[in-house]
Amino acid sequence: MSKALPKIYLARHGETAWSLSGQHTGVTDIPLTEHGERNARSLGERLRGMAFVQVLTSPLQRARRTCELAGFGAQAEVDADLVEWNYGDYEGKRTADIRKERPDWFLFRDGCPGGETPEVVAARADRIVARLRALNGDVLIFSHGHFLRVLAARWLGKPASDGQFLLLSTAALSILGYEHNLDEPVLRLWNDDINTSIGHRLSS
Repeated sequence: MSKALPKIYLARHGETAWSLSGQHTGVTDIPLTEHGERNARSLGERLRGMAFVQVLTSPLQRARRTCELAGFGAQAEVDADLVEWNYGDYEGKRTADIRKERPDWFLFRDGCPGGETPEVVAARADRIVARLRALNGDVLIFSHGHFLRVLAARWLGKPASDGQFLLLSTAALSILGYEHNLDEPVLRLWNDDINTSIGHRLSS
């Protein structure tokens, strides 16, 4: 019987005040809301009983706290490459407000003045992909919406701009994996949020 191929479980952090208001939250280190903490505990329920060869988290508190409340804090290793996109001058702003000044602005193509370009974020994602592909077994990652979208695109060998097609909710779970062998990366599950019962699909 062939050995099961590794799976990479991606958990976006729970709700924050800025995710609720639609403000771009890059390096601003804000906490989870009370609802966000409930999100995180629910993630723990959904992941209960699973074993991971490694758990990685962004250093930002909204990801680390989600990791802790989900029950994986003691096992987790912080990786600075998992931080959210640095939005520079657009930090704390909503897309609608940015486009009042710059109508054609598009994050996944243009990046942010004073912050990161898509190429820089893709380079971080590529380092994570290389790390993941060197591991033998399932991995759990706690990170952020826009970065995880780029990570998934790069996992598939696609440009960072393809992250635009991968909408990701707070406290959502996704799974990266393979089809027939390690040369065939795929998305096994995407944006399965807290209101969806996923049970057997996570462990299958």
